[in-house]
Amino acid sequence: MKLRPETALTFDDVLLVPRRSSIRSRRAVNTRTQFSRRIALAVPIISSNMDTVTEAAMAMAMARLGGLGVIHRFMTTERQAVEVERVKRAEGFLVEYPRSVVLDATVQQARAVMAQHNIGGLLVCDQEGQIVGLVTTRDLLFEPNPARPVAEVMTPRDHLVTLEADASMEIARNTLHRHRVEKLPVFESDGSLRGLVTAQDIIKIDQWPVATKDERGRLRVAAAVGVRPSDEERAAACVQAGADALVVDIAHGHSDAALDMVRLLKARFPRVEVVGGNVATTEGVRDMVEAGADAVKVGVGAGSICITRIITGFGVPQLTAIDECAQAGHDLGVPIIADGGIRNAGDITKAIAVGASTVMLGSMLAGTDESPGAAVIRNGRRYKIVRGMASLSANISRQEAELQREVDPEDWERVVPEGVEAIVPARGPVQEVIYQLVGGLRSGLSYAGAATIAELWANAEFIRVTSAGRVESAAHDVTM
Repeated sequence: MKLRPETALTFDDVLLVPRRSSIRSRRAVNTRTQFSRRIALAVPIISSNMDTVTEAAMAMAMARLGGLGVIHRFMTTERQAVEVERVKRAEGFLVEYPRSVVLDATVQQARAVMAQHNIGGLLVCDQEGQIVGLVTTRDLLFEPNPARPVAEVMTPRDHLVTLEADASMEIARNTLHRHRVEKLPVFESDGSLRGLVTAQDIIKIDQWPVATKDERGRLRVAAAVGVRPSDEERAAACVQAGADALVVDIAHGHSDAALDMVRLLKARFPRVEVVGGNVATTEGVRDMVEAGADAVKVGVGAGSICITRIITGFGVPQLTAIDECAQAGHDLGVPIIADGGIRNAGDITKAIAVGASTVMLGSMLAGTDESPGAAVIRNGRRYKIVRGMASLSANISRQEAELQREVDPEDWERVVPEGVEAIVPARGPVQEVIYQLVGGLRSGLSYAGAATIAELWANAEFIRVTSAGRVESAAHDVTM
């Protein structure tokens, strides 16, 4: 029998030892970090690629708050690409491919397109595709005749206020204000359309100053893929839609199937960041990096709705797993994502202090307004459903998405679930949850005398605690 001599630890087994600190306010610390080799984040939190956690609404919110969302793969390829595109089109200084309608479209048709894409304006094109005008919500708002052509209510091109292609944001802002308009078409010197600048997009830039954005000012988003042959085309569709990163999503990432997929994706999409996982050992990290991974997810069986360790007997307690993997990650220059086991802000601080660059949250975000989980009422309180992606129902949903048909109930008994379904309290907007978690992390940095995450890595000292110490750490000897 091979038995490692050391004891493996998880978050409740340790505390961080306070150090002398020159940090006078938690606002003085910097939580900036790396999601992957080339993607930086202002906040080290990622929303999990679970179907009860991250679709477009969550990914948009996370990016605006300085983190990142990973859109799950438990849907058709076409729908996942649409979810990615929704995030990429949500904002940006310049909308490069604005929506349009043809000149003979009706008011009703224009309203339907605006509602479908949640936008407030459409370019109007003639039969040759040339821009002939602009129609906005204001033009359609009180129009009583839904069959009226948009040509009769639009602003014609020769009356439009426009921008030159090299105009700065300040010029755009001043032009919008001076002419009291909400949208500015941007034309090249040859008269061709470059894109559209909107007042709402400029407002969002001011409203979310730490947002995670690409070089074109669009929100960043990641997409999860599996390891089947069809997942190569899933990845291609998501990249075409604008995905900034692809996350290879299987429970046992230290496998030939996962390593081969990382290698394939990196070769086919060299400009897209590829994240591998999940692993729990130094060897897993090294093999992932050798395959081309730009970041590695760490965690086997640590999630609150995961029962892999119970079903299979395999796993490594999460703090030890992060510690071992982070040592390899730091040596190889690849960020580590701590995925699973996080229950509070203190756990986030511990996960990062032991070497992770970011943490991935699932159940903690599943109850927020932006999560796609179904809502239920229990004893007068509102909850949302969360399920592990290896649970019975998730396995069936994945098969139905891949096969595009219902799975025969007789096939259900062949599934061996490694996750469960549960409910979590409704928590309101995700912004409020992230604010509290980041506030706890900032306080944690100050206790370590660390102004940055890199300094936290250097300064962190852990001490093991007993069960009595764990009791002492929480509220005790009072009636809650």
